[in-house]
Amino acid sequence: MTVEKVISSNVQFFTISDDEAGQRLDNFLLAKLKGVPKSLIYRIVRKGEVRVNKGRIKPEYKLQEDDVVRVPPVRVAEKNEVPVSTKLNKVAELESQILYEDEVMLVINKPSGIAVHGGSGLSFGIIEALRALRPQARFLELVHRIDRDTSGILLVAKKRSALRNLHEQLREKVVQKDYLALVRGQWQSHVKVVKAPLLKNELASGERMVKVSEAGKPSETRFVIEERYPSATLVKASPVTGRTHQIRVHTQHAGHPIACDDKYGDRDFDQKMQQIGLNRLFLHAYSIRFEHPKTGEEMVITAPLDKKMKAVLAKLRAEK
Repeated sequence: MTVEKVISSNVQFFTISDDEAGQRLDNFLLAKLKGVPKSLIYRIVRKGEVRVNKGRIKPEYKLQEDDVVRVPPVRVAEKNEVPVSTKLNKVAELESQILYEDEVMLVINKPSGIAVHGGSGLSFGIIEALRALRPQARFLELVHRIDRDTSGILLVAKKRSALRNLHEQLREKVVQKDYLALVRGQWQSHVKVVKAPLLKNELASGERMVKVSEAGKPSETRFVIEERYPSATLVKASPVTGRTHQIRVHTQHAGHPIACDDKYGDRDFDQKMQQIGLNRLFLHAYSIRFEHPKTGEEMVITAPLDKKMKAVLAKLRAEK
């Protein structure tokens, strides 16, 4: 008997973000529809079932910011995949990480090490976990993304109207996000803003790396010193733009890479931090301010640091 796996049971709509713009439609669909054969993706595009801004489109079309991509329901034959039910114990632990929820949205404190979407060798991410936790929810879509190794606040829309409203707030820079980062050395008090254009590069392995380059996109992050330690500084980083790896690259560019950053970090500093118990990137999305998409009320939500991060800071204070 052939068992079918539902990749998407409803028509889905994706609004292309600044970071997603520039990639080919077929590559975008391959990333969104994990487990779907490439031949099936090309077939649904050729038949006009995939639409961009309500029009038929070719697979090589390069997506533009704010394009709306319509993706039809997709089912594929399943090959001995571990059923979702076996993953629910781990998924259920995420219930305690939900910081806020109502009928149009929810906010979760994403743990480090979990991707926002299945991919990068993972079949399960936060959005898949939430769909397993909320099987009755007809619509659950990420409003924005944070890196797999970054922890903290993640907004999820439960209605398309909320998704559109929050995307508009992001475009209009109504949303303010604040992160906590532990960086190497003594952050200089006069460095309150880093403006450095960022260029994204995908390596042959598929790994994404970002560097400061005049050929890159304008990028800006604001910084405030929260606490100083003998060998490190805890800073609040508030991105004005939303580029891939922006805070990680801007801190490195300022001469103060983030602790335990396996892409942009400093090996000697990371070893010292590991010795006092840090085993993850010390970057945490701890606060967000936005307007509620239904009521217009100003929302300010904070996510506490986890016990391990608090313990590392306590050990750094003891060195003073």
